Parts: sequence; C-alpha cells; structure tokens
Amino acid sequence: MRHGNANKKLGRERNQRRSLMKSLARSLVLKEKIKTTETKAKFIRPYVEKLITYGKENTLSASRLIIPKIGTEGAKKIIGVLGPRYKDRKGGYTRITKLPRRPGDGAKTAIIEFI
Repeated sequence: MRHGNANKKLGRERNQRRSLMKSLARSLVLKEKIKTTETKAKFIRPYVEKLITYGKENTLSASRLIIPKIGTEGAKKIIGVLGPRYKDRKGGYTRITKLPRRPGDGAKTAIIEFI
C-alpha cells in the first residue's frame, strides 16, 4: 500500500524515472529553457532548485554532490554560471509557464525556465 507516499511515478519504474529526471535536469541546465509536459516540469523543479542551491556555494563538496546527479557539463554550468547569477536569491530559481494541450495526445504542456 502507498499510504502517505505522494511521490509521482510518471508511469515508469524506479531506474527509468531516475534517468528521466537526470536527463530533463541536464537539458534544463544546459539550455536554460525546455518544453515538456506539465507533470514532468513540476517533477523536476525541486530537483533542479536543490542543485542550484548547492552550486551557489562553489566548493569541492558542492561539485561532488552535483556531478553524479547531472553530469560534469551541467555541474560546470551550475557552479560557474547559474550559482553566481542566483547568489543573492533565496530560492525560486525556475518558472513554469503553462501552454495549450499537445495536438497529438492532448497532454498538458509547459515551459520550464530559469528566471
């Protein structure tokens, strides 16, 4: 039973869900704006915001926390570009903008981007 477990499953098994989160987060960090479904955007938002918070410190321990979750390229961008950009901001680094439904399957779409 799943009593009290409010985590999203996204119709995937655990490893597939982790891979999806990692690839979406990497794309968001490298491109700074991606278009995806609304559910996936809401799913990766806290994940990415925690990584940005780690990146604001610009320490070795922060980079060691970020690299396994997003890769080396993403970690360099978080520590070098995004961390200093949001140095004075306490949170809320991303914005989700809702878009019309997708024509093919009617899924709710959204753009997630950095503010």
